[in-house]
Amino acid sequence: MNIPFFNYPELYKQHREDLLRVFDDTASKGAYILQDELKAFEEKIATYTSNKYCLGVGNATDALELLLLASGLKDGDEVIVSSHTMIATASAIKFTGATPVPADIGPDGMMDPSSIENLITKNTRAIMPTQLNGRICHMDPIQEIANRYNLDIYEDSAQALGAKYKGKHIGSFGKGGCISFYPAKILGCLGDGGAVLCNDEEIYKKIRLMRDHGRDEDGSIKLWGFNSRLDNIQAAILIYYFQSYEETIKRRRDIAKIYNENLENINQVRLPPAPDDSGDHYDVFQNYEIQANDRDKLKDFLQKNGIGTLIQWGGIALHHLGELNMKKELPQTDAIFNNLLMLPINLSIKDEDVGYICSKIIEFYDQ
Repeated sequence: MNIPFFNYPELYKQHREDLLRVFDDTASKGAYILQDELKAFEEKIATYTSNKYCLGVGNATDALELLLLASGLKDGDEVIVSSHTMIATASAIKFTGATPVPADIGPDGMMDPSSIENLITKNTRAIMPTQLNGRICHMDPIQEIANRYNLDIYEDSAQALGAKYKGKHIGSFGKGGCISFYPAKILGCLGDGGAVLCNDEEIYKKIRLMRDHGRDEDGSIKLWGFNSRLDNIQAAILIYYFQSYEETIKRRRDIAKIYNENLENINQVRLPPAPDDSGDHYDVFQNYEIQANDRDKLKDFLQKNGIGTLIQWGGIALHHLGELNMKKELPQTDAIFNNLLMLPINLSIKDEDVGYICSKIIEFYDQ
C-alpha cells in the first residue's frame, strides 16, 4: 500500500473539471487583480469567522507582517511567540523591526500560558499565539496576561480556519490574525495565498492600501506599501473549495476520530485531543500531530510500509535557531519536539487507509 502524506495530483484530479471551469470563467472576463471574485471571497471569510474584515494578500506571512505594521509595531518592540511555530511567524515580526521572543509549549504542543510572564520586559508589546494544527490555544489565560500587562494580541492563525475556542473564531481574540491558503491547507489554493482578519477599521484601511503599493481606489499614493494581493483567479478557486468547507472539516474530524479510537491504548504515543463538540475547543485538524516514543524509528518503519509522514518545521523549533539570535532554554519544548510526528490527514485517504496506518503503528510498538 502507498499512502503519501499529501497527494497533490490526486486532489487536482478529483476536482479537475470544476477547476478548469472556474479558471475559464474568471480568465475569460480578464479578471486577474483585485476583482469581484476577491471581494466576494473576502466577504465570505469575514462572515464565516465572525470578523468585520478580511483582506486577501499574497500569503500568510505577508498577512502577519502587514497586520503588525498597520498596528504600529516598531523597532525595539518585543513580541512573545510560541517556539512551536514556523519561522514565518518570527520573520513577520523581525521585518517590522521588532524582536520575536520564543516561549515554551505545554503538553498539548500549544503555547504554554505559564511560560509567558517570565519573558515580559519593558519592551514587550504583544503576545502572538500560534493556533496550531487547526486548534486554538487556551486563550483565557493568555488574554488575562495581555490585559494585566497592557499587551496586544496577534494570532498566527494560518492553520486554523474554522477552529473555535469557547465559540469564538480565529482573528477575534485581539488585534487580528492571518490565514494561509497554501495548497496543503484545509482551504488551499493552487499556489500561494493568504488573508488578514481583523475588526479594527483603521487597521483594515491601512492594510487595504499597503497591500497595493499604498494606493487608494483612485490610484493616489497615501502611504508606503507593498505588492501583496491575493490573485483573483486563486480567489475564485477558493470560493469553489469553500462551498464544501464544512464537509471538508467534518471529514478531517472523522479521520482524527478513527486515529484516536485505534491508537488511544498505545502507551508510547500521545494523541491530540479527540474531536469534541461539547468542550471549549472545536478543532478542525489541519494536521494530526502525535508525540511518539522512538519517533525517528517509527517514521522509518512507516515509510518502509508505504506510509508518508512529516516532522513539522523539520524538527526545528524557533529557540533552536541560534544563528538568528533566538537561542533559549525551553525544556518542555525540547522534550516534546523529539517526539512530534504528523500522520496523513487529507481528503485523498480513505477509512481503510487510516486503519492500515494505525495497524502499522500498533505493530511497531508490539515488536
